[in-house]
Amino acid sequence: MVEPVPESINFPSQEEIILRFWEENNCFEECLKQSKNKPRYTFYDGPPFATGLPHYGHILAGTIKDIVTRFAHQSGFHVDRRFGWDCHGLPVEYEIDKTLGIKGPEDVAKMGIAEYNNQCRNIVMRYSKEWETSVKRLGRWIDFKNDYKTLYPWFMETVWWVFKQLYDKGFVYQGVKVMPFSTACNTPLSNFEANQNYKDVQDPSVIVNFPLLEDEEVALIAWTTTPWTLPSNLALCVNPEFLYAKVKDNSSGKTYILMEARLGVLFKTEAEYTCVEKGAFQILLDNYVKEEDGTGVVHQAPYFGADDYRVCTEYNIIQRDQAPICPVDASGCFTSEVTDFAGQYVKDADKNIIKWLKENGRLVISSTCKHNYPFCWRSDTPLIYKAVPSWFVRVEHMVEKLLDNNGKCYWVPEFVREKRFGNWLRDARDWAISRNRYWGTPLPLWVSDDYEEVVCVGSMAELEELSGVKVTDLHRESIDHVTIPSRCGKGVLRRVTEVFDCWFESGSMPYAQVHYPFENRKEFEDSFPADFIAEGIDQTRGWFYTLLVLSTALFGKPPFKNVIVNGLVLASDGQKMSKRKKNYPDPSLIVQQYGADALRLYLINSPVVRAENLRFKEEGVRDMLKDVFLPWYNAYRFLIQNVQRLQKEENTQFLYNESTAKQSDNIMDKWIQSFTQSLIQFFKAEMDAYRLYTVVPRLLKFVDMLTNWYVRTNRRRLKGENGTEDCLWALESLFSVLFSMCRLMAPFTPFITEMMYKNLRHLIDPISLEEKDIGSIHYLMLPQVRESLIDKRIESAVSQMQSVIELGRVIRDRKTLPVKYPLKEVVVIHQDPEALKDIQSLQKYILEELNVRQLTLSADKDKYGIRLRAEPDHMVLGKRLKGAFKAVTASIKELSSEQLEIFQKTGSMVLDGHELHEEDLRLMYTFDQSSGSAAQYEAHSDAQVLVLLDISPDQSMVDEGVAREVINRIQKLRKKAHLVPSDEITVYYNCQPQGEYLDSVIQAHKDFILATTKAPLLPFPFPKTASVIIEETTQLKSSDLQITIVKGTSPAPVNGPACAYVNLRLFDTILKNFIHKSSKKNAKNIASFFYLHGSFYLPVPECVVGVVGTLLLVNPVGKNGLDNSGLLLETAKIFGLRSRRLKLYLDQDLSQELPTNSPIKSLDTKTLFVRVLPTTAES
Repeated sequence: MVEPVPESINFPSQEEIILRFWEENNCFEECLKQSKNKPRYTFYDGPPFATGLPHYGHILAGTIKDIVTRFAHQSGFHVDRRFGWDCHGLPVEYEIDKTLGIKGPEDVAKMGIAEYNNQCRNIVMRYSKEWETSVKRLGRWIDFKNDYKTLYPWFMETVWWVFKQLYDKGFVYQGVKVMPFSTACNTPLSNFEANQNYKDVQDPSVIVNFPLLEDEEVALIAWTTTPWTLPSNLALCVNPEFLYAKVKDNSSGKTYILMEARLGVLFKTEAEYTCVEKGAFQILLDNYVKEEDGTGVVHQAPYFGADDYRVCTEYNIIQRDQAPICPVDASGCFTSEVTDFAGQYVKDADKNIIKWLKENGRLVISSTCKHNYPFCWRSDTPLIYKAVPSWFVRVEHMVEKLLDNNGKCYWVPEFVREKRFGNWLRDARDWAISRNRYWGTPLPLWVSDDYEEVVCVGSMAELEELSGVKVTDLHRESIDHVTIPSRCGKGVLRRVTEVFDCWFESGSMPYAQVHYPFENRKEFEDSFPADFIAEGIDQTRGWFYTLLVLSTALFGKPPFKNVIVNGLVLASDGQKMSKRKKNYPDPSLIVQQYGADALRLYLINSPVVRAENLRFKEEGVRDMLKDVFLPWYNAYRFLIQNVQRLQKEENTQFLYNESTAKQSDNIMDKWIQSFTQSLIQFFKAEMDAYRLYTVVPRLLKFVDMLTNWYVRTNRRRLKGENGTEDCLWALESLFSVLFSMCRLMAPFTPFITEMMYKNLRHLIDPISLEEKDIGSIHYLMLPQVRESLIDKRIESAVSQMQSVIELGRVIRDRKTLPVKYPLKEVVVIHQDPEALKDIQSLQKYILEELNVRQLTLSADKDKYGIRLRAEPDHMVLGKRLKGAFKAVTASIKELSSEQLEIFQKTGSMVLDGHELHEEDLRLMYTFDQSSGSAAQYEAHSDAQVLVLLDISPDQSMVDEGVAREVINRIQKLRKKAHLVPSDEITVYYNCQPQGEYLDSVIQAHKDFILATTKAPLLPFPFPKTASVIIEETTQLKSSDLQITIVKGTSPAPVNGPACAYVNLRLFDTILKNFIHKSSKKNAKNIASFFYLHGSFYLPVPECVVGVVGTLLLVNPVGKNGLDNSGLLLETAKIFGLRSRRLKLYLDQDLSQELPTNSPIKSLDTKTLFVRVLPTTAES
């Protein structure tokens, strides 16, 4: 049984009810069960860390994943969705180090690795419950019970297997490399980790002199922003392609050598120095020295800079296999070799080094500079570049293969593949996969003391076979003590101390999550690569990269087929979201206030889905409720209200069956059905292409079309005012569209669609659905496109109509003419005759929506004296043209109407040598004063159609507008009292002062007001026994209008009809043939039955002269009501046409015949138009 729908709704509360429904009915598990035997769609979920709470970035990526996987299920696939957790690595260790005050490796050694890792294990899932609660509350369906964690031994074992494959292929080597190094975490970082957190910082900027050995009076000068690297200096480097100069500083007398192009760094004018010599002074030569910065001389500290290391190696300053000259420890402090600064943290030592340079006459200039510098993505401390011994995976040799595999992946948006990711791949460097840490998957390498014998282990079984020790866990505390006997007589082999970079683990996730190849071999190989993944744009140098490197190295193919890349969610001021700054609203509070559906739709309908950044604004989520969800909900509520009204008043049961529903002949029904089918067609094509950024705007436009156009223009039909058959057509159209919309929107807004469907499904004929279980909207497949319903001509016609109405509304707004006040005429001017024909076919809706009496169509704007003129946009154009603005403005004002029409079509023009565009000019319509149209019409255009509204005042129309204001006050008061249309009420009114303008308008328009409100309207006083529901006094037209609504229809006497009646108008073109001439003497001008003064009837003879009449549909006590045949008979009596056949129509054009099954009650207060059918002789 369909349930009534309340007037107001609390979306978050409803979502909580739906969550309980899903949990109680195991809806997600049921979905998976239903699709078990369908084709598989493979999805990989990138694992987050559970050491922090989910933020908007997680919510966004999770929403994208949920939408696409729900869509895949609705499209007939089986989609496993497993949640994963990244449990190892710096994020966990850094938390423990902070908590326990651990400063370096010595502190861990004191505690013991077993205890340290135990502490890590205890916090690794600290927020897992909060994550699960948050993810579920946001409507995401994903399996937490069957999750994967990178700390599971079976996951770690697959990571070993992956590494062994690489080792056996010769892709693994140990080497020294200058790498980004986190002194806070005592470990190197990969390049893509170092690129995750750049900041603008102020650093020292010093220029230091380096005297020549052969002449200490002459010095090269070098610039650096890292004074702390000077103690490790081994050489200087210049660029062989640039000129260098030897100059004498005229003030100090010192002689310096620097790049000629950089002389301005030292000297402001040429008078400050004397050029001694120009030429190339060879020290070390390399093109990486640039002419944009510094002095053109770069000091070389090879173990603290990648370029320095490369250049010094090429010139044999250092050897690759020598012990590094690297006097900085893992915590970033100088070692004892740097005697003056030993034990000082390098960044803190900068000021002391600068002081030493000054005291020793080596400092030329000291200042600061602002530049972009990398920070540790975890500890948020500055990184240094430092030579570190590491284990590497060779990547550089397979760059072409990586690019080739990347080309096989479908990226959304596409530019990420070619630009950001493609550029990163082209410059790919060998990957340092080892970390000098503790909590992670240990590298499975056992080596001899001299590193000449190395054994790589690929599984727990292999380790047991080689060592004789059975292990069940693979963390360091479980395997570091295990040794393997040497096969070369080198004693025992011990495991190297390093663990894997956690990015290596997440890159191994496709294989490790199913324990491949130890289990699920066939299942994995049948479903690899994945059909779909999604993450943020920052993962182009993270997870996307590691996935591609490993799959290319292992299998020679890409790891995924399709990927959606989202941008970053920033604070409203464009800054990075920061807990410390508190510059963003708590996600849980946003969901609590507005609901998950609103947050999901706000995020997905933003630039962030096109890999651009989004400035998160709470009002954007709120606007989703106001502009999308409430109108959608009201359309759904309106449908249910009228289905229940139909059942109550007409005893007609509504049950929808798509295959048996009759095709409506109403143009607006045809339009909304066509628009819906076109949307379904577009939706499927774009979702198949993963373009969420094109789909969501169309879905939101559809909500607008449904609520603000279809429902609005068909309210009377949906209420049954045009008869039962027409009402059923409208209700079936609205139901069909809402049902289709719910299925389309289900992946995007899973809560509201489920809520609506739970009620709507009671109106669906069960035999019309293919699915066996229809308990949830999420069990249903997507609707199929019904191409036979698509009519582009009708869609185009309605679009033309909408343009006319919107232009007319703009004119009304501009002239402050509320729609309540009718106007005489709207003139539509269009050059296309077909467009005019389309507009003519929808005349009824244009007249209603704009509240005008007449529509005039024309192709000739000159007839109305219309001219175009232009004004420059002073702010836009003035800023751009500056001095030329005045002359161009004069030329703009001289432009003819014909020139501006061309500009209107093309969007650009060249004027006085300057190109002008749409945003530069404001076009306005004016009227020739000689035409007489200026005072009568106001114009507006959208470059296709021109609309004129007759705005000349007319008192009768102003009066009707005031009557509409009264109707509006009554209806608002009804709504305030939570009344529904079927509630029986009487409205009493009182105007003070009495007899003034407002009072007279109400008296003259009582029938008009009654026709809309469907409630008796009586003057004060109301009976003392009446039960008052609500009352209110408001100001209107300088009068106080008091309105009181009481229960029930009033028995009090009224001035006018006391019961249901219908007005009749005889169609005037046939009067000369059918009016009896014999009764003219005694005829009344208007034939009618009126109930006067509470008790008397005015008898009217038959066969009278007259064209209008009023017929009671029941007697004053509500008995002896007419049926349809009685209505025709009594109509014939009134006009003396008993012997003639009549037809009754709802409109004066005689285009809408009164349906034979039309409810008599629905005709109350309406006007019917009477047509007399010709006899055989007459025809």
